[in-house]
Amino acid sequence: QVQLVESGGGLVQAGGSLRLSCAASGRTFSTYAMGWFRQAPGKEREVVATITYGGASTDYADSVKGRFTISRDNPKNTVYLQMNSLKPEDTALYYCAAGRVQYTYSWPARATDFGYWGQGTQVTVSS
Repeated sequence: QVQLVESGGGLVQAGGSLRLSCAASGRTFSTYAMGWFRQAPGKEREVVATITYGGASTDYADSVKGRFTISRDNPKNTVYLQMNSLKPEDTALYYCAAGRVQYTYSWPARATDFGYWGQGTQVTVSS
């Protein structure tokens, strides 16, 4: 079992930056791929970025490539999402998620690939 708690969301002007954090409980954090997803009002949840359980590989949605960076610190049981050059279209509720099965990873990632979810943190980008 993995429990996830996100933090770091807020209101920022276009062009600004935010760093999201996701703290995980459980001793098996380092065996799960992790991902960040987002959901804007009236839209489906979409993947933003994913990272392998060891942190060696990452993948990004085209819409955030070059602006967002996902990373993880396994000894601290934490995954991060550094968001730079934010745009109003990045406004959404951002969720942290852990893979459904240990030691697995795939891209493109689907929400159904992830079995553990945080409660979400709101990111609002003003124009």
